[in-house]
Amino acid sequence: MFQLATSANVACGLHAGDPVTMLDSCRAAYELDVTVGAHIGYRDLAGYGLRSLDMSFDELFGDVLYQLGALDGIAHAVGASVDFVKPHGALYDALIHDAEQASAVVAAVNAYDPGLPILGSAGSELLKQAKEAGHPVFTEAFADRAYFADGTLVPLSREDAIVHDVDTIVERAVRLATQGEVVAIDGSVVTVQPDSLRIHGGTPGAVEAAVRVRAALEAAGVQLESFA
Repeated sequence: MFQLATSANVACGLHAGDPVTMLDSCRAAYELDVTVGAHIGYRDLAGYGLRSLDMSFDELFGDVLYQLGALDGIAHAVGASVDFVKPHGALYDALIHDAEQASAVVAAVNAYDPGLPILGSAGSELLKQAKEAGHPVFTEAFADRAYFADGTLVPLSREDAIVHDVDTIVERAVRLATQGEVVAIDGSVVTVQPDSLRIHGGTPGAVEAAVRVRAALEAAGVQLESFA
């Protein structure tokens, strides 16, 4: 996957990952000139960060700082750096509308590095507050996630949240990159203007999908480079 991507979300140990995996990931990213992002999530290893947690401001603030520090320390040890932040799973979904949790995440990122870019969903509370705090903000779209007609993602708790058919993923990726739109689960067309196009690395067939997506994007004349 690192040979195919321009940026990588690296889990920081609370919802997935461990020190050795983080070390291997940061080393591979550095060697292959892939930008590293801190993939922060809820403290939920058993549920892979897909379960919603009702956390206080201080709890979430501390957990985000913990994850940033852990990944950043490992990255620097191998010559890499953490160049953006991107929430995962249930936390990602919560930060679309939850102003209190968004404020805790933005405050933690700002306390750690006031200039660190934040990647998230267009129109989300997270990006709104991050922009107000002076952080560079970038929007993303998913080639392998299902969308509702209002442009929000189908929650990962639903079976139809992930798109598995590779042909469909490739078609969606090219359409998102060249036309700025994606077909929602009800058949309507949603306008999206992403700075970054995402593919999950842990789903079955992810590498095959990434190979074909990259080839299709290049064939369509899309220049591939990291947003950060």
